[in-house]
Amino acid sequence: MPPKASNAKKKAANGYELPEHIDEGTVVEGLGQKGQQFRFGKSIGTGGFGEIYLASKDVSRNVGDEATLAVKIEPHLNGPLFVEMNFYIRAASETYVEEWKKKKNLKSFGMPCLRGSGSHMYNGKKYRFLVMDRFGKDLQKIFQTGKKLFSPKVTYNLALKVIDVLELIYSKGYCHNDIKAQNMLLGFGRTKENDVYLVDFGLVSKYQKDGVHYENKPDARKAHDGTIEYTSRDAHTGTHARRSDLEILGYNLVHWMSGELPWMGVLLDHLRVEKEKKAYMKDIPKFLSTRFNTPDYPGTTFSVIYQLDQQVI
Repeated sequence: MPPKASNAKKKAANGYELPEHIDEGTVVEGLGQKGQQFRFGKSIGTGGFGEIYLASKDVSRNVGDEATLAVKIEPHLNGPLFVEMNFYIRAASETYVEEWKKKKNLKSFGMPCLRGSGSHMYNGKKYRFLVMDRFGKDLQKIFQTGKKLFSPKVTYNLALKVIDVLELIYSKGYCHNDIKAQNMLLGFGRTKENDVYLVDFGLVSKYQKDGVHYENKPDARKAHDGTIEYTSRDAHTGTHARRSDLEILGYNLVHWMSGELPWMGVLLDHLRVEKEKKAYMKDIPKFLSTRFNTPDYPGTTFSVIYQLDQQVI
């Protein structure tokens, strides 16, 4: 006999409800452009908040493995995709991203742009979906949490690509708050496989509105948000700002090149992680020489980390 269906809602480790699996061939209708539809293909990944499928605007036939779009879907009551969707609508339209790329004369630009979004009822449940370009594997699969290090040249090039994207989102008044290798994806398809995109804007926050900065004060509800090994000292107290993103990026650079961060063994103790970061950042040369097991650490690293730490913005 087949197993009995369960009415229990699937939960991710972070407590968010996970979506049911969506059948291939399901067609959803997007907002904005009248009659805009997307067809679901096979599932290509599951995250902490939802599931990702191949997708196509051609709803008349099955979605093949060569599909160039992807759709992220999660239960309507979950918060991250709502935040991400609003961010893309307000800050990352296709027109704005292309104009920015042209204005900055960037041959390669890692800012994704919105291709479609909306809500959909499936098996009596309401879901929210977001359609983006399809990307390749994430850098975490290459980095393997430190098992395969990045060279200084590769690391600094990645940092520059991230900063290019941050400049755009800052122009719209947002901070990213979760920079990490897992949220940096390679492009998909010929000519794009060497491009790197910064993704996952589910934790973005506004730092200003109409040119006026929000008050920079702690918020216990947001304390320790993000990925704990990279969370900035400000973010540990629930304070998010542009300098927070830059500190997060700095921790990533050290991790990518050295393979380790001092607090990796105590990640479940958020307060201890915060305490260690404060101690190490008081003496950046010591921090770096400890990580690289030599006072002869990559020279540019000190300059980069020091400058990022000094950005009071």
